[in-house]
Order: sequence, then C-alpha cells, then structure tokens
Amino acid sequence: MSSETMKAVVLEKTEKGSTLVLRTVPQRMPGPGEAQVSLHAAALNRRDVWIRLGRYAGIKLPSILGSDGAGVVSAVGAGVSADWVGQAVVLNPSINFGPNPEAQGDDYRILGMPDDGTYAESIVLPAENLVEKPAHLDFVEAAALPLAGLTAYRALCVRGQLRPGQTVLIPGIGSGVSTMALMFAHHLGAKVIVTSSSRDKLAEAAKLGASFGVSYRDTDWEEQISRHLSGSRVDLVVDGAGGEAWSKGLNLLRPGGRIVSYGATAGLAQIDLRKVFWKQLNILGSTMGSARDFSEMIALVGAGKLRPCVDQVLPLAEATRAHERMEHGQQMGKLVLKIRD
Repeated sequence: MSSETMKAVVLEKTEKGSTLVLRTVPQRMPGPGEAQVSLHAAALNRRDVWIRLGRYAGIKLPSILGSDGAGVVSAVGAGVSADWVGQAVVLNPSINFGPNPEAQGDDYRILGMPDDGTYAESIVLPAENLVEKPAHLDFVEAAALPLAGLTAYRALCVRGQLRPGQTVLIPGIGSGVSTMALMFAHHLGAKVIVTSSSRDKLAEAAKLGASFGVSYRDTDWEEQISRHLSGSRVDLVVDGAGGEAWSKGLNLLRPGGRIVSYGATAGLAQIDLRKVFWKQLNILGSTMGSARDFSEMIALVGAGKLRPCVDQVLPLAEATRAHERMEHGQQMGKLVLKIRD
C-alpha cells in the first residue's frame, strides 16, 4: 500500500440490505489546522446504520462512515504543533459546535458523512478535535468512547444535572449511549434503574451497576418500578428512544423532576401537558456536546479508570456484519472495528 492510498470501508448506496465495501481509496494529507491520524480502531453508532439505510438527512455518496476512532497522530498541517505527531489520541466527533455552550451552531456537523469518517486506515480532521487517549484504555476501548460517551455525559451531567444520591431511569439499556450513561451515573453515586426487552441485557446491566431492572415487555413495568421505589420517585430520566416508554418515564418522575431526550429511535411520544405543568417537570433536549463537554467526559473516564462496555470486536472488512448486529438490536454496549494492532 503506497503512502497516497489506504484501505477504507465505503458506502456506495443506501437501502435496506446494502453492504459496505472495502476499497482502496486516496489518502488525504492534512491542510492548515488539521491532523492526520493512523487509526487503530473505530466504533459503530446508530447514526451509521440510519445513513446506510437512507434514513438520514443530507446523505453524500460515496461516503466513509464512522464517528468514533482512536489511533496515533501521523502528520500535522501548518499551524499545528509537531508535538502531536506520535501521540495516541481519541477523536472528538463533534465538529464546529460553536461558542454557545447551550446548543450547537449552524455550522455544526458530526464526523463521518459528509466528512470522511473512521472506517478507514487513516483520517484527516481538525487538530482541535484531538484529545490524548486515557492511558488506562487500549485502542479498542478508546474507540468505543467518543460519541456515546459525549452524548451520555452531556445528557446526564450537563443537561440532566445529575447529583450523587439521586435516582435515574435509563430506558432501553443496551446501546452505547445507554450503557455509558449507566456507567457514569453509577460512578457518580446515583441509583440507576434500567429497562430492556432482554433478560440477558438486564443481567449485564446489573453487573455494570444498575440497582434494578425490568423488562419493558411486561405490561406493568411502570408499576414494578414504582413498587421498587416504595413510594418515592425518579429524579431524572435519560431517554434515547421516545415512543410509549417516554410517557411512562414522565409518569415516574418526582415533582420538579427532569427528563432528557437525546434520540427518538422508537418514534414520537405522547405528552400529557397537565402532568408537565402540575408537577412542574423539566423537559430537556440534548445532542452530542461541546469541546468542553468532551474534555470533561474524558477527564471523568480517566479519573475513575472507567472502561466502556464493548460488545464485539470485528475486523474492518466485516463492517457490514457489525451493522447487521446493531440493526437488529443484538448488542450490549459498543461494536468496534479493529483496524491495526
């Protein structure tokens, strides 16, 4: 392989059943303010699956997907310190969040379509999106961290303002974000309740620190949680699904409680506004996060020696197989593509 080309997994069409193809593609060198990273591992996110299926706005084809990655800086462009070269890094997938810490700006985008992403041997991105890899993580674990860790941290700690001793409900445990939120909340001294359709995932969640879990296939799962709480209520709900479970989460909140929504994979939710105003509830939205959020998340992971929950590690050439596992909701934690040792 010459220095001007690299192997990458390329999305060439978008439809159900479409595959990701391993190709030899041009390798771009960094321009001013940019850095090139030789990737050791990349990780999947639900966003990647939505793009492959054609259910995402502004799709550009062909495209190299992937928002999560970790590797070693191999070159830098003008204006970037040469001290970065040789450093092991994780990539902040939040590009141009903007100066307002409350919400992203108009130029905001997520790494991996329209920009080339991390399903490749190498990537070029703004040098300001490099962060030193936590020393206790290997490259596979580090690659599992960025998007899910950032989303979970902002939803839980920045928007949700979680405090030690509070009770948080995380519906639909199993995704990268939900498992990361469970890990963070438990580490921060919260009591964590989870739901899932899988008994195996509930058992794994208990190992990660969940104090109680219930199957949302049980018609009385809301009542089961109420009985477990013995009359008390939930302080915070962190939800990425929406749908019917969102409304039940609202019912479980204490007066003045908070629900943070970071996704709607199960569809739209019905809102009883009478409960919202009478209980003085706080409904908050959250998407990804700022550079400061990312730095704080990495610091939390480093200080607590926390390790992301990794479901499976597959070679880069098997990206389609990894997508299929995520598409069917089989994973518990992050699916990672190993690119080099």
